Amino acid sequence: MKLSFKNVAKHFGGLHVIDEFSRDIESGELVALVGPSGCGKSTLLHIAAGLEKVSSGSITGDGQEIKAPHPERTLMFQENALYPWLTLEQNVALALEFQKVDKKKAAGQARVWLENVKLKGFESYYPHQVSGGMRQRAALARAFISQPKALLLDEPFGALDALTRMTLQDALRDLIRQQGPTVLLVTHDVDEALFLADRIFVFSPRPAKVLKEFNLVHHEKTHDLSEFAAIRREILCLLGIHAEQDDFSKTLEGVGV
Repeated sequence: MKLSFKNVAKHFGGLHVIDEFSRDIESGELVALVGPSGCGKSTLLHIAAGLEKVSSGSITGDGQEIKAPHPERTLMFQENALYPWLTLEQNVALALEFQKVDKKKAAGQARVWLENVKLKGFESYYPHQVSGGMRQRAALARAFISQPKALLLDEPFGALDALTRMTLQDALRDLIRQQGPTVLLVTHDVDEALFLADRIFVFSPRPAKVLKEFNLVHHEKTHDLSEFAAIRREILCLLGIHAEQDDFSKTLEGVGV
């Protein structure tokens, strides 16, 4: 799905959150949005999901104006939002049941997707019985089971430890390669953006404007980010953070951006 933002502005009363945002996100592309907290990144996701209306401008998906939520566009939050009274299988199947898919068929698909995210054998477990990383794997399975054309990710791994986060980044990248959705990723982790994204938009403080865009599509991605040292330092500098040349572990979470 191609997402097209044209002169999108958003106000909440007298609060000016987004200022004339215009960009095309091509079908199958992964774009990361990085910037200070409260600058409007998540609001852009909500607009793309159809949960928020623009104050002015327009947004379209494959040429159709986005006015309301639709199963073709899935929004995933930092909190896994699994229902505690349902098993992992039931939680994942629910995404299809909401679309009126037969319960038996939905359960079968849920088992397939839980296996895809390496949760085979945990289908009957409840969320409180598994780790945070496993819950987020289940949330990924639920996000992908309906095979959305656009996946909107709001800091999906922000609450996880570094090792679990990297493991899930690998899992997410594999699923994206297999399914090919268009992805908008909001993250405070510059390393995560560099590892996953085809392009990175760095936003200013509110009202959000794009300070600079980085195109990474031709780079081979590994967790060794040494080839991105210059880009990483430039992004941090744009955000008002000064990093040492060999510092690849610091994220933005602890510095209030």
